[in-house]
Amino acid sequence: MRHLHAGIEAIMMVVDEPVASVDLATALDVPEPEVVAALRALRDDYANPDSPRGFELREVGGGWRIYSSPLFADVVGTFIIEGHSARLSQAALETLAVVAYRQPVTRGQVSQIRGVNVDSVMKTLLARGLVTEVGEASGAVLYGTTTEFLERIGLESLDGLPPLAPYLPDLADVDEAN
Repeated sequence: MRHLHAGIEAIMMVVDEPVASVDLATALDVPEPEVVAALRALRDDYANPDSPRGFELREVGGGWRIYSSPLFADVVGTFIIEGHSARLSQAALETLAVVAYRQPVTRGQVSQIRGVNVDSVMKTLLARGLVTEVGEASGAVLYGTTTEFLERIGLESLDGLPPLAPYLPDLADVDEAN
């Protein structure tokens, strides 16, 4: 039984949506009623108030999945909301702003605007799901922002970005100075 529990836990750690007990039974080569019994035993074990855990096993949407415990919702919320946004470097924020305002844009164009190589910063933004490849132009990959980016900054669309014009020098003033 311990081997069955460990197999279920291993699978549960890598899924991103609920898994049907029949799928677990097939993967583990165990009859489905045994898997259901093991799932219920794990659920009950995780819910033991004498040894609270940061996660729980729930049966939802026709399958089973591990979720964070509601007991730690404030901790998880703080980590997700404040942890990720606070970790972007100044270079990442500047690069993200260029992509947001100029998309679709190539890495070369972003580098030209910022005046520095942005390859590693773009990799970070891609890994965090804030930018994505949106096409190709003349053999170069074009990048744009994602819905994750919009969710993180609290906008419904890019139309909600503040206008840049008030922060840029007036071209007429620049021409007069020359």
